[in-house]
Amino acid sequence: MLVALTGLFLFTAVRCDAQIFHKKKKINKSTSADNTAEPDKILYDKALEDIKHGRHEVGRLNMQTLINTYPDSEYLAKAKLAIADSFYKEGGKANMTQAIQAYKDFIVFFPFMQEAAYAQLQVAMAHYRQMEKPDRDRTESRAAEDEFQIYLQKYPNDPLEGKAEQHLREVQEVLAEGDFRIGYYYFVKGDKKAAESRLRTVTSRYPLYSKADRALWMLGNIWEGTEKKEFAANYYAQIVRNYPLSPLVPDAKSRLQAMKAPIPQPDPKAVAWMTAEQNTPRPHTSLIKKPMGFFKTGPGQEIQVASRTGKPPLEPESDSSAGTDILTGGDQTRKPGAGSAIVATVAAGGGGGTTGTGGTAENVAAATDGSAAGSGEQLDPNAPAAAPADPNKPAAASETAAGSGTAPAGAADATPKTDAAAGAGQATDGAKTDAAPAQNSDNKDAKKESTSKKKKGLRKIVPW
Repeated sequence: MLVALTGLFLFTAVRCDAQIFHKKKKINKSTSADNTAEPDKILYDKALEDIKHGRHEVGRLNMQTLINTYPDSEYLAKAKLAIADSFYKEGGKANMTQAIQAYKDFIVFFPFMQEAAYAQLQVAMAHYRQMEKPDRDRTESRAAEDEFQIYLQKYPNDPLEGKAEQHLREVQEVLAEGDFRIGYYYFVKGDKKAAESRLRTVTSRYPLYSKADRALWMLGNIWEGTEKKEFAANYYAQIVRNYPLSPLVPDAKSRLQAMKAPIPQPDPKAVAWMTAEQNTPRPHTSLIKKPMGFFKTGPGQEIQVASRTGKPPLEPESDSSAGTDILTGGDQTRKPGAGSAIVATVAAGGGGGTTGTGGTAENVAAATDGSAAGSGEQLDPNAPAAAPADPNKPAAASETAAGSGTAPAGAADATPKTDAAAGAGQATDGAKTDAAPAQNSDNKDAKKESTSKKKKGLRKIVPW
């Protein structure tokens, strides 16, 4: 009996071991007879499985194959979105750039799909993940702010609206912190003009900033030392009205009393907002992780102290140049001096040479050396002198200079001259006196040049 039980036990053990170590053969569901799925669906599922397990390049290749092979597939839009998600999940500077472009392409090709809002939010999140600290490059921070504002304006009723608003508050906290640090530096240094420009930007553009009350206090101190103390009273009043729970409110009220300015009442909405901010739980960094924040490139403390309630401003940053000095060009009109003359162009017309509806026909401009005043023609120093006009001979139309202000031939015995023509004549006399020595010098230079050419010709024949 014992032998029979032992044999039965050994037999069952061998069967169990055979079942345990037996490797079940995998069945390819895509080629099985029971599979009725479409080939594009099979390719899409396979690509999703690759991306899920970290094989991003293989998954993107399969998605691209699906797009190229089945352009009319119902999974075309999902494949494009999956490619963008693959770049986003893989991370890295280059992959983030590819992800942003892929999401924007999806928005362009499929603007009315429900996933377009998700794609816009992912564009903003790609920039958000690449943000740096407030005292470093803020290109990604500004791009993230713009993209979050576009999302909130285009898709106000999207389910992810709350997440986008909170991220926008954090981005604006980082941007405001950067401007505040620069303004504080100039404030301590004593450059009040530069400090006022930065701090005013912080208070006007980022009302939810955690240090907005301190920025208003510094602005009040800057303007209190000037003649326009009413500006300082305005900033102190903003602290009392818009930040009623701030520790700077008692000092602001005392300053207003000293300046004999009215003390405003706190805004009830501001009281409710600051009360909610104080009661909102915030994450804290452990003592072990605090030293590692030095090696982190992205913002840390700014994300924690950012506002948790309130509507962030959705207006894009204006390109106004308030608070900056703009250099403008001076007087562009050239004054007549040495080597220049005033050219008066008077259009011919009836009634003593005055034309035009405005009663004037003079257009004065600066001329270069060698320009004839009143005629618009350049003086040729080598041209022969003009013959004197015959008073008994009528003036011909060809001899009438353009812009001289004379009336047509036969209008009068003598051509009347306007004041502009008289001034032009004076300028002409000056130009002639200046041109006379210049003509002599040009003739001398021409003679020297001809003699040098002759000498060169003789030297070719006679070497000495």
